[in-house]
Amino acid sequence: MVPVQRIERALSKYQGDLLSLPNVVGVGKGFKSVRGEITKKPAVVVLVKEKLPAARLQRGARVPRVLDEAETDVLEVGELRLLGRTDYLRPAQPGMSIGHYKITAGTFGAVVQDRQTGEPLILSNNHILANISNGRDGRASIGDPILQPGPYDGGSKDQLIGYLERFIPINPTVQEATCSKALRLQEILNRLVHLVRPNYQVRMQKITAAGNVVDCAIARPVNKEAIRPEIMELGAVKGVREPELGMAIVKSGRSSGITRSTIKVLQATVKVVLEEGLSGMFSDQFVTGPIAQPGDSGSLILDQENYAVGLLFAGSDQTSVGNRIQNVLERLQVEF
Repeated sequence: MVPVQRIERALSKYQGDLLSLPNVVGVGKGFKSVRGEITKKPAVVVLVKEKLPAARLQRGARVPRVLDEAETDVLEVGELRLLGRTDYLRPAQPGMSIGHYKITAGTFGAVVQDRQTGEPLILSNNHILANISNGRDGRASIGDPILQPGPYDGGSKDQLIGYLERFIPINPTVQEATCSKALRLQEILNRLVHLVRPNYQVRMQKITAAGNVVDCAIARPVNKEAIRPEIMELGAVKGVREPELGMAIVKSGRSSGITRSTIKVLQATVKVVLEEGLSGMFSDQFVTGPIAQPGDSGSLILDQENYAVGLLFAGSDQTSVGNRIQNVLERLQVEF
């Protein structure tokens, strides 16, 4: 009998006995490791929560070195449990909770690479990684900490996943005034108002015609080993495609997991509420059926063959909206 057949026969015969041992959480077939090096010798691999010295185990709790001429090996894997999308995980993967240290939480969308350096980077929305910044408002700065999971899900400085690398500014339709003349006028008006209404104040705002095409940003991971590119429950991104009317799409997000729908509208211009009292206009978007809940922002939108078509950033109970992925990649100068 060849070695692999001996392993499979022993696995079938002794699986139940091995799984009944204390500390054992799984069994399977693999290659035996010797002093940390994987050999080419097949073995029955026994997965344990903690690898303990034989002296600390009762005789009946020890894994036999041989089972009917089939060698065994013991591999420490910890306690196995379902992985939540809001859990801390390293390496982290797209589809999980992430966020700028000042926000609540959003979704780690994808792993992309810088077109110039080839460096792996974390892709998500501006409003997830850069706190809805227009680049001049102080809401975010290059180098800001990015946490996984996001702060709402318990992320803290101890769960640092990376640093804000760059972002495309978001221009609200109405912005707080910043020019000196407007601020001086605001000060004068407030002095007058306070004479008759002490609890009121005047705020000067600027109406801007500037629109937006994307809501996107990238973060530099603390190291390459901190992230992996496979999207949770969907796998690797195969490439990029243009969104098309009627195209079946799917996303993997922090809040609602895997959801599917179809593209209903292309080349849309939409008005999006950015936060209380603040909105922005976005053009060249596509609209799908409802695939998202709060916290899913930043999810990569893919077709049925795992080609990226968009970046989810907005929606309602009735619909969801995505940036065309080509616009995102071009403006951030990244690629899959």
